[in-house]
Amino acid sequence: MSPTARSLAYLREQGYLAAVVERWNPHARIRQDLYGCIDVIAIRDGETLAVQACSRGDVSKRIAKIAAAEHVGQIRRAGWRIEVHGWGKMASGRYELRIEDVS
Repeated sequence: MSPTARSLAYLREQGYLAAVVERWNPHARIRQDLYGCIDVIAIRDGETLAVQACSRGDVSKRIAKIAAAEHVGQIRRAGWRIEVHGWGKMASGRYELRIEDVS
């Protein structure tokens, strides 16, 4: 299961309506995030949450990616929360989520 799929499941468990907004561009052969930094959008009771999902070891890289994104200021001014979800496999075999709020 990918980090994005894990975040989708987690957000839905938390009561969000969540959808993947990252797309595959077959011409460029790359994944393109919404506004250059969003993998998942989740909404709930007047709240919009933008999520960048990754493995636990890539959290700092994703925080830097969001900080450098061209439209991050507009996303923040719109009142959206922005989180990085870092997923890591523990010694027990279970996956654990690390959430960094970068709103």
